[in-house]
Amino acid sequence: MDEMNLLLSYADRMLWTTALLAAPILLSSLAVGLVVGLVQAATSVNEQTLTFVPKLAAIALVLVLMGASMMALLSDFLQQVFAQIATIHH
Repeated sequence: MDEMNLLLSYADRMLWTTALLAAPILLSSLAVGLVVGLVQAATSVNEQTLTFVPKLAAIALVLVLMGASMMALLSDFLQQVFAQIATIHH
């Protein structure tokens, strides 16, 4: 039963790590999309491709600014998982 608790603990941590990695990208894309949508509604410019470039630029900026910390978070998690795998013996 201890193995099941460990597995569930790592599954929970994996989901939390995934949320922490995806949140900055998704939130920046959401914010830019909201601002562009408000501008489009105010100016009656309904160009579908207008939202793509600002969102892409915002995502690139987030990855440049936070990419190192996101990779550090992911590598710390993977090191712990691989260390735990190395301790498993039959």
